[in-house]
Amino acid sequence: MMIKKMFIAVLTIGLLASSCSNDDDNAPSTANLSLELDGLEALGDDFVYEGWIIVDGDPVSTGTFTSVTFPQSFTVDATQLENATTFVLSIEPAGETGTAAATPADTKILVGDFSGDRASVSTAIVGDFTDSWGLAFLRTPTDEVAGSANNGNDENGIWFGTPQMTGAPTAGLGLPVLPAGWKYEGWVVNSVGPLTTGTFTSFTTVDDSNDFSGTENNAGPPVPGEDFFNNEPAGFTFPLDVRGLTAVISVEPDPDNSLAPFTLKPLVGVIGQDVAPATHDLEYSSASFPSGFAIR
Repeated sequence: MMIKKMFIAVLTIGLLASSCSNDDDNAPSTANLSLELDGLEALGDDFVYEGWIIVDGDPVSTGTFTSVTFPQSFTVDATQLENATTFVLSIEPAGETGTAAATPADTKILVGDFSGDRASVSTAIVGDFTDSWGLAFLRTPTDEVAGSANNGNDENGIWFGTPQMTGAPTAGLGLPVLPAGWKYEGWVVNSVGPLTTGTFTSFTTVDDSNDFSGTENNAGPPVPGEDFFNNEPAGFTFPLDVRGLTAVISVEPDPDNSLAPFTLKPLVGVIGQDVAPATHDLEYSSASFPSGFAIR
C-alpha cells in the first residue's frame, strides 16, 4: 500500500512538472535589440528617446531611454523583432509608456530599414540637407521709424535673407521643408553662448520672436532674423555687435524644452564685417547629424 501511494505521488508531481513545462513552451520568447548610435544629445527632463520597430506596417515600442551612451540593448518579442522591417527613433514626452497600441510622435529623428540583422539609421526622415545653403545680412530696421534714414548701427542685427536694391528682402535660405514635429531656429553664438533669433518654418515671413528687437513698431523685413537692442539675457551686452560671431540654423523638435540649439545644425557660418547690402554665407555642416545601427 505504501509503495502504491508513493507511485501516485510521483506521478502527480510528474504531471505538474509537465504542465509547467508546456506553459513555458507557450510563453512568448524574447530577443535583444541593440542600438549603436552616434551623435545624439541629451534631451533634458521633459523628453525621452523611444525606439520602435515596424512589424506588418504597425509600430511596436522597443522601450525608452535618456542616456546617450551606447551600445544599449532592449528586450523585445523575438517573433516581432524577426519580422520587423524598419527601425524608428522618436522623441517623446517623458512619462509616456510605449505599448503595441501606441504610435510614435511626429518628432521622428532616425529611421532605417533592416537588411538581414542590421538597420543602418539616419536623419533622412527629417530631411535631406546635403544641398542646403544660406545667406544673411546685417541690418537693424526695428529701431528705425518707418521712412526715416538708416540709424547707422546695422551691426546690431542679422536677417536670413537676400537684400534688394528696391523692395523687401527675398528668401536667403535653401533648406528642405520640414515634416510635422520640427521647426528651424536661427542663432548667433559668442563666447557667452547661443542667442536665438526665433523659430520658423517659412523663409519668406517673419519668425515667431522679436524679443530683442527695437521699439519703433517696425516689424522688420519679411524673413527670419532679429535685432539685438532690448531684454538682454544674463551675460550678454546689448546692443550686440554680431560681426565676427557665428550664425547657425538648427532644426528643433516641436515642442522644444531646451533653450540651446538641438543636435541638428545644417547651416553654420562666421558673420563678416560688412553690413547690408553685403551678404554672408552659411554653409552646410554634416558634423551634427546622428547616425548608427539597430542590430537584432
